[in-house]
Amino acid sequence: MTATIALIDDDRNILTSVGIALQAEGFTTRLYTDGESALKALIDNPPDLAVSDIKMPRLDGLEMLRRLREKSSLPVIFLTSKDDELDEALGLALGADDYIAKPFSQRLLIARIRAILRRVELSKVDPGEPSGEVPDPVVRGRLELDPARHRVHWAGSSVTLTVTEFMILEALAQRPDVVKSRSQLMDVAYQDDTYVDDRTIDSHIKRLRRKFRAVDPQFDAIETLYGAGYRFSDG
Repeated sequence: MTATIALIDDDRNILTSVGIALQAEGFTTRLYTDGESALKALIDNPPDLAVSDIKMPRLDGLEMLRRLREKSSLPVIFLTSKDDELDEALGLALGADDYIAKPFSQRLLIARIRAILRRVELSKVDPGEPSGEVPDPVVRGRLELDPARHRVHWAGSSVTLTVTEFMILEALAQRPDVVKSRSQLMDVAYQDDTYVDDRTIDSHIKRLRRKFRAVDPQFDAIETLYGAGYRFSDG
């Protein structure tokens, strides 16, 4: 069945270009130019996923998401200004599923949409029913990582990650004590030919550590090997 994506942005050029790209990939789109009209539609006639700008007239994306989360767990991807960590942090705290900084690659956005929709579908699978399509959970010491349901726990405490952060952590945890270069992690997190520099991966690692240290101030399982990359070690 065709997935329906709501696009919310006061920039009509972005709405048009992204809408065309999504339709070319087989998605149905609904377009909104402000958070207030979008909120009513998301609640009354929910799509499968929403992609929203944060800074908009009438009702900004953060307040829209706060009100939406009172009634719905609809997946939401935020479009943010480059390096605006405050918006990102607030969005994730309110329950956003991922964020992508402007300017962005449409192929990257489509890949993130597909990844989130797949996790939503897998989360509906009864764990008692065997299925070769459902990846097994990864347990490494105090880390419990469930790829199918996009859930992460550290020493029993839940840690909320974006799709990109989850992919990087999963790549590290799959082979503990093995060093992954920044280039290898970029290949995992950005599975298209969008150029990202080393600092992008460093920023994701920094956010990962910050989130884990919020539940465990002594967290040190993601190690930096200067000149080589990163590795996961919890032993």
